[in-house]
Amino acid sequence: MGQVMDHKSSVRERVWSELRKVARPDSRFHFDFGEFIADFEGSDAAVRRLTSHRYYQNAKVIFIAPDNCIEQLRLQALRDGKMVLMTTYSIKRGFWLLDPDRIGEAHYEHAAMLDGMEKLGRPLSLEDIASEVPSVDYLVTGTGAINHEGVRFGKGHGFFDVEWAMLYTLNRITASTPAATVVHDCQLLDETLYPDTFDTVADVVFTPTKTIEVSRPQKPTCGILWDRLDPHMLATIPPLQELKASGRTV
Repeated sequence: MGQVMDHKSSVRERVWSELRKVARPDSRFHFDFGEFIADFEGSDAAVRRLTSHRYYQNAKVIFIAPDNCIEQLRLQALRDGKMVLMTTYSIKRGFWLLDPDRIGEAHYEHAAMLDGMEKLGRPLSLEDIASEVPSVDYLVTGTGAINHEGVRFGKGHGFFDVEWAMLYTLNRITASTPAATVVHDCQLLDETLYPDTFDTVADVVFTPTKTIEVSRPQKPTCGILWDRLDPHMLATIPPLQELKASGRTV
């Protein structure tokens, strides 16, 4: 366990030193990449690659993480008439549904931002997601580092892994639901990365200059590993509390 964490930390620190050269600082966290997934030079080109890909074209409901580098993707998805499921930063205020028909075109740009999402989107409990939201067709996230096999290391908090596990437990996604990552070329590594059991793996990686499709990515199917979950996450993330109280298992 300690060796895995040391490996991940070493990879992140190496990539973040290069990312700093092309990243756009966040108004809250500046260049603290342990607290946010940064936007970067060329993210618009990476998003264009994603929106021209068949996974996006075929999707009606997309989970899009609250990462800076894919804010434009959230906006484009609304313009394209797709329903967007997302979470707030750190999941602490739960899941939200952005329905383009309810929001209205004049408000799409505001809704795609984290502040606007909570004003214009609809908050959802896990029970709402299980009973009212169609299956999610596609998941998109940013990350800290990723390799050509789709193994991704995020900020170090595990938020996307938890989101995947909750949606998997609710039967809104399966192991065959495609997942994509948007990164700068400096975050794409040609080396072996060692994932943990619960680490999500991407089916496709989009950079400003490349589209990398992963052959037979191995997705986690374990749901939430409660005995390995950081107690602070359970104490501060209401959807996790709801899931644990529900007794749902995979």
